[in-house]
Amino acid sequence: MSDLVGYLIVGGVAAAVTAIATPIVAKYSRQFGWMATPDARRSHPEPTPDVGGIAFFIALVVAIAFAWQMDRFDPLFRNNSELVGVIVAGLIVFVLGFVDDVHEVSAPMKVTGVVVAAVALVWFGVTMIYFRAPFVDVFVLSNDWIPLFTVLWLLGMTQAINLIDGLDGLAAGIVAIAAIAFFVYSRHLGAKGLLSEPNIGPLIAIITVGICLGFLPYNFNPAKIFMGDSGALLLGLLFAVSTSVVGGRASPEVKSDGGQTYFFLAPLLIPLLVLGVPIVDVLFAIIRRTRSGVGFATADTGHLHHRLIKLGHGPRRAVVILWLWTALLSAFVLYPVLSEGPTHLWPFLFLVALLGWFTGFNDRISVQRFFRTKAQAEISVITEPELQAEKPIDLQPEN
Repeated sequence: MSDLVGYLIVGGVAAAVTAIATPIVAKYSRQFGWMATPDARRSHPEPTPDVGGIAFFIALVVAIAFAWQMDRFDPLFRNNSELVGVIVAGLIVFVLGFVDDVHEVSAPMKVTGVVVAAVALVWFGVTMIYFRAPFVDVFVLSNDWIPLFTVLWLLGMTQAINLIDGLDGLAAGIVAIAAIAFFVYSRHLGAKGLLSEPNIGPLIAIITVGICLGFLPYNFNPAKIFMGDSGALLLGLLFAVSTSVVGGRASPEVKSDGGQTYFFLAPLLIPLLVLGVPIVDVLFAIIRRTRSGVGFATADTGHLHHRLIKLGHGPRRAVVILWLWTALLSAFVLYPVLSEGPTHLWPFLFLVALLGWFTGFNDRISVQRFFRTKAQAEISVITEPELQAEKPIDLQPEN
């Protein structure tokens, strides 16, 4: 297995290319009119470029090409077409998202495009081999079942990332944290000899981290550019690929690592838990829209980030809170994997309680208020309702 330094170099290349390409993409987006214009659904006061996915795809291709030139990654390229398949499938979802960003694409057409990308992954061999049925057994997938599992996994991941992309920096930050966690997990499996080699999962995970970190400086509030569907779908595909070729190829003997049931379930549960925030958001969106009798593709303001803003958190703090929940979930699922001794969950329970308390903060309970003088508090009683009346909060998603 290639050493850690090699992976970090490739991740750094992905971050650097994204950071360089993003402002160039933003410049040309303004020239060509590829902009998200302000309306009832967007809180940004002026048109903003929304095709950041162009920089993502450029970074993906350059990073894979750079890895190809490094001797340490030879096993991933020699007699192996999987990385070519990732580029082909990435191109399909990128073009699909780009067309949707510029002209809009119907929901059935989006699903069709993602299915085509999944078929491309299957064609190039980027698939699961094993499927773990919780508390039952490990099943070897036949050629008849592989395409179905690949399509469902890709649809789930792309939809989760796409729906969470509602506040500046939210999707990029969550995917970065989740990809870091999965990179650490996949490296751990590889070090213990429990991962089929060569495996492209760790490489795709670290490239995903680099893309997100290179994009965040331009996308955090106030965003200078949005990733758009072209970026969200591409991130979803990259995370789907890394998790499927790791979780779906981890040796069935992984259950013997430590003799715990957790390790039997880990390859299946870890990608789901580290993306717990967007996945929970998707589930609630399905329930909410089904009960309302509206189409699943219909935009609304019931997402987790909207609810945080309704609690009184500003857009930046809402994003940081969801980042913290993702990081806490990632640490929770990695702790039993990386711990050599007995595991203690009480620190996580304390952190959950603390973060839950902080999440419940609203604009009437502010840290600053504990340190204000009595005179300042009296003034605030008069002025703050007036300020709130003058500046209502826009709860609609940016993109």
